[in-house]
Order: sequence, then structure tokens, then C-alpha cells
Amino acid sequence: MTKIIGFAGWSGAGKTSLLTKLIPCLKARGYSVSTVKHAHHAFDIDTPGKDSFLHRASGATEVLVASSARWALMHELRGAPEPELGELLSAMSAVDFILVEGFKRNAHIKIEVHRRENNKPWLYLDDPSIGAIASDTDSNDHPLPHVALDDIEAVADLVETLAWPLDMAIARLTQRGNAA
Repeated sequence: MTKIIGFAGWSGAGKTSLLTKLIPCLKARGYSVSTVKHAHHAFDIDTPGKDSFLHRASGATEVLVASSARWALMHELRGAPEPELGELLSAMSAVDFILVEGFKRNAHIKIEVHRRENNKPWLYLDDPSIGAIASDTDSNDHPLPHVALDDIEAVADLVETLAWPLDMAIARLTQRGNAA
């Protein structure tokens, strides 16, 4: 059964660095892992001049590129609203864990990634969906389970303990008012 958990924090907190260490740790424990990453800006994964780029630039809504090594599906919104996290999760293939980076305003279970030097406010104070903290601060200062940001095994333990079943997460995310 696929389970999901998010990692939320301000830019510069170390979410991506944490995930790049956490993924191999979970895989070493025998789990399959996929990720969903939110980008706050336009991004491009296609190379100008390549056939797939030309298909998309010509107006195709979806372009699927496949080879013996991988396949990728690009979907152009063409002015349509950005899809909600629940919709994106529904499109994912079954794995043991889907790790969600970003989407910090959505109502799925999350681990807050916090770095003291950012001088940013804590997200957990205003977000009841945050179930634990990974940070470089003193663990006695917080009411939630807290692990050191660099203790990847402890973060993996939190993932195993806190992650929600995918169907529960999608149901929660598609309730009115729970997606941002």
C-alpha cells in the first residue's frame, strides 16, 4: 500500500538535501520511493530543439517521451489552473512511499524541515498537519517529535511511523478548503 508524507519548510532549510539522503536510506530498508516536488515558478525539463520540445511548443497538451532507460510525461496547463496535490498523487504509480517536497500549505501529514540560520518562523505553529520536526535546533523546545536534521535514520523512522495511506491523503486533500 502506497503511503505519503510531506517535507515542508522555507527555502534554504535543506528539504532537497534531506530527501537526497533519505531516499537511499529508505531504499536500503527495502522500500520503493517516489517523489513529488512543487516548483514556485515556470520550469522546463525539455531541451529546446529536440522533437519532444517541438511537439510541446507546437501546442500539444501532453508529450510522453520514452526510451529503454526511462519515460517522462509532460503536461502543459495552457492557462488551466495548477493541479491540486491530490490530483497529482492520483497520477503516481504505486510505491511504498511518496515523499512530497513543498506543498507546505496543503493538509497532508508533513515533517517540518527547519534550519535556525534561516531566521524564519516555525510552520508547525499554524499547521496542524505537521506531525514532526527535523531541524538543527534543540529538541526540548518543541511539542512535536523532533529529530536532528542530519540524523537520516531517525527521519526514516518518522516516515515509517507517520506516513498516511495514499487513499486517506487524497481524500483529505480533495476536501474543500484543504488545498492551497
